[in-house]
Amino acid sequence: MALIFHFHPLSSFCHKALIALNELEVEADRRFLDLGDEAQRADFLARWPTGKMPLLIDDGRVVPETSIIIEYLARHHARPGQTLIPLDADAALEVRLMDRLLDLYVMLPMQAIVGDRLREEEDRDPFTVERSRDTLAMAYGMLEGKLADRAWMAGAAFSMADCAAAPSLFYATTIVPFTAEHPRLAAYFARLMQRPSVARTLDEARPYFQFYPYREGLPAQFRPA
Repeated sequence: MALIFHFHPLSSFCHKALIALNELEVEADRRFLDLGDEAQRADFLARWPTGKMPLLIDDGRVVPETSIIIEYLARHHARPGQTLIPLDADAALEVRLMDRLLDLYVMLPMQAIVGDRLREEEDRDPFTVERSRDTLAMAYGMLEGKLADRAWMAGAAFSMADCAAAPSLFYATTIVPFTAEHPRLAAYFARLMQRPSVARTLDEARPYFQFYPYREGLPAQFRPA
């Protein structure tokens, strides 16, 4: 049975795993998941009760959570020599550290801000939004320092950390742009956007960016006409 990958084309966490699929050149049946559809939602929750995307199914085996999905793909489906996790133990720890930092301090606060804009005006939470903006600014400074001596997020090679960085920074910069204090981070982000695995993921998502609530902040080539 082919790999089945359940995803939504606007989801940053789905983009993270899609970049890994593209980078590793792993074929999968990519299935658009519409949780607004009652039947799809019921089937998905039966497989993974948290309801969180993406989800990988491998011959009936359920593989959830983006970092686990990426490690699973690299271990079981990548060609020999292809990996997004270094074999060296210390290098692998750095990749996992940067992956977690990006998920926790860029991806999640970005999602909190986007989610707040989707609420009705009376239900919005300015305190959480401001705190999330502060977290993004802190994270940018931290990443700027980390990039002082490396080409990619966790070292000399593209890794799982870069799979996390691409979508988290892509969306986060529509809310809190880089400043003059982040030249290395801005240069790194430009390299990310040119990576074929990242470019393919964003290009396939392009038709859906019209539904993104901060679409006015997207890079010019991705803004809806």
